Amino acid sequence: MRTATAVSRGYIIATWIKAIGRALDAAGCNGAALLAQAGFDLHDLDGPNARCPLINNTRLWELAVAATGDPAFGLKVASHIKHTTFHALSYGLAASSTLHEAFERLRRYCHVASDAVAYEFSRCSGGYELIIQPTADVALESMDMLVAAHLRMCRSLIGRDFSPLSIELRRPAPARTEDFARLLRAPLTFGAARNRLAFDRDSIERALEGGNPELARYSDVIALQYLSRIERDDIQARVREALLRRLEGSEPSQEEIAEQLYMSARTLQRKLGDSGTTYKELLDDTRRALAFAYLSAPQHSVNEITYLLGFSSGSCFTRAFRRWTGQSPSDWRAAAARRARNGRAPSVPLNTDLRRHAG
Repeated sequence: MRTATAVSRGYIIATWIKAIGRALDAAGCNGAALLAQAGFDLHDLDGPNARCPLINNTRLWELAVAATGDPAFGLKVASHIKHTTFHALSYGLAASSTLHEAFERLRRYCHVASDAVAYEFSRCSGGYELIIQPTADVALESMDMLVAAHLRMCRSLIGRDFSPLSIELRRPAPARTEDFARLLRAPLTFGAARNRLAFDRDSIERALEGGNPELARYSDVIALQYLSRIERDDIQARVREALLRRLEGSEPSQEEIAEQLYMSARTLQRKLGDSGTTYKELLDDTRRALAFAYLSAPQHSVNEITYLLGFSSGSCFTRAFRRWTGQSPSDWRAAAARRARNGRAPSVPLNTDLRRHAG
């Protein structure tokens, strides 16, 4: 697990996590237990608008690859994506009149699924290129899943035999590449400078038989509404990010965080009030989410977590944790490990802070 100053930031839509859980079950693993070990509670994944912190997703990928022993597991998650996984964006993509329109729609509305990835789509020599650019610390398997998901979209719209001209992946070559070749079916380069898919011009510009402009426009409206709800919570996201940078070693004051965000403490207080929360609640929620993530990783001692979360002493951390869960950190860690071994999800909701403020 990373330290608090280098932790993954950002969000992903909860339906993405549920797809990983289904893929784990299909691989013969206990998806619920692994989600619990990564710091998720299945109740927090309910609802089409729920979002989850990226740090837990990164941990889940680590556990999933270890449990399956499959370096191509990320690619295989794509087959467990449902038509509602990416909210209205999924319908907009399916209703696009051309692949060109679909990729433009993906570029515009990708933050419906996550704010950790951005896209570039443009003409290039020989046709078109799609570049997938992480904007946060994203697991390699997340990028594998996205590449495979976008190819599945293309094949569902234009035909099962479709393949891009080439695929470049930034990730290093895995120990076994057979499944990458079988599933992607395109000239493949590992260790590339960027994640890039190259397409021929005819395939990208060809009219699609299932195009539905009216449905696509309606889906765009819903996607925009969803993104606007996320943006209303932007001040909360900025405060959480500032807290992640400043928590280590001591508790930052509201004045310190306001200064870091280039505003007065009074302005910050007003903005947070308008968004339905307070600085104290965000500080508590951020510490709580990180505490579960760190306690789920065995390499961190309770004393180290106390420091990473900015508590002045172990007793302060223990009091806060008892308030959250009714248990001490050590007791919760031991119980969570037992539940994971027995294939049961934890009884404590781990991401209520994000659920409460989710669009």
